[in-house]
Amino acid sequence: MTQVELSGISRIHFIGIGGIGMSALVRFFLHEKKQVSGSDRAPSAITEALAAEGARVFTEQSAANISKDIQMVVYTEAMSPDHEEMVAARALGVPMVNYFEALGMVANPYYLIAVAGTHGKTTTTAMLTDIFEAAEKDPTTIVGSLRSKTKSNFRAGKSKYAIVEACEYKRDFLHLKPDVLVITNVEYEHADYYKDLADVQDAFRTLALQVNDGGVIVCNTKDPALLPIIEGLTNVIDYMEFFDVKLPLKQPGIHNRMNAAAARAVARHEKLDAEGVVETLKEFAGTWRRFEYKGEWQGAPVYDDYAHHPTELKATLGGLRELYPDKNIVAISELHTYSRTASLFDDFAKITSAADQFYFLPIYAAREENTSGVSVKELAVKSLVYNPNTSYVPTYEAMIDTLKQTVTDKDVIVFLGAGNITKLAAELISS
Repeated sequence: MTQVELSGISRIHFIGIGGIGMSALVRFFLHEKKQVSGSDRAPSAITEALAAEGARVFTEQSAANISKDIQMVVYTEAMSPDHEEMVAARALGVPMVNYFEALGMVANPYYLIAVAGTHGKTTTTAMLTDIFEAAEKDPTTIVGSLRSKTKSNFRAGKSKYAIVEACEYKRDFLHLKPDVLVITNVEYEHADYYKDLADVQDAFRTLALQVNDGGVIVCNTKDPALLPIIEGLTNVIDYMEFFDVKLPLKQPGIHNRMNAAAARAVARHEKLDAEGVVETLKEFAGTWRRFEYKGEWQGAPVYDDYAHHPTELKATLGGLRELYPDKNIVAISELHTYSRTASLFDDFAKITSAADQFYFLPIYAAREENTSGVSVKELAVKSLVYNPNTSYVPTYEAMIDTLKQTVTDKDVIVFLGAGNITKLAAELISS
């Protein structure tokens, strides 16, 4: 890890400034009165907002964006080492850190509450932010989405508390030294990096051992996948002691009640008022792209959700079934990365049964090449065993045409995926 003393840094450049995590760090440094610039491949609502907040944003990525006065470069891991700006920064001797290294630099000096887990990190982090805010604990928070309450992924606080997401990809969360570590759950994920579930568990075990002296781990202690992670540890709180299946939340589903249980366990550890915590959770408004209601179209409610793992799809579709028991669920899924699709192929096929009509779009490749040869067309065919109303649709345009011909007010539509499918949801609503 590159050693940089932040107190001596006044000028920072971000490569990939429009990312949801990166933009939160940008907002942190802007709040700290640093000069911030950054680049991204194309303008977006996030880059436009950052420019309005004081960042200098380049919508073309080139070596010319790197000037001699830059004292630190923060880059997203999606960037290739031979990216023009990274090459230029190295040539000038500018220290470079990835997003997660920078997050550790920012968060570790605080009393750090880190939220890790395969699913539910964003929602739990946002819940905790609302809880600590309502309790007047004034936390500094970095959320992996935009809070519906504030339309921002960053909260500037003045207290000792920081609340952040801790992502397991490439063991990046090991840059964090938590005082309170929340582990929502653990499954096999990120097949392009981890060999198997045991490899994932090993990463979480290492993080658990990094919890500061006197700190605690909050998790479901009866979850078999968690047992190798917490084995022999005595500083563990079981969040299932705070689980309430009847807790009225605006976001439906057992998974959200489990997220709420984890947040309540942290709040109890920090001695926050229990009744106030419950009242805050009842009013929790959610985050961008997590069971986000987009409006009505042809009489059907439309939702947009980040779900891109079978467990996440199951949770979202289950939540829809709870909320709309008398409607037909029309699910449109854009699977994220070839490696995930290949490694969880059978699970993706089985989950189609949770919807009345299930459509697969082409896979969103993100950072990958299709080295496995996995085919979403073949997945759609395999899925017919579980849901005869499963189809493959090759383009966004064809998807909208199909919906125009089939959707009625008896349906509810949900768009599922971590890639560009959110644009399709917006396009449908505006059509």
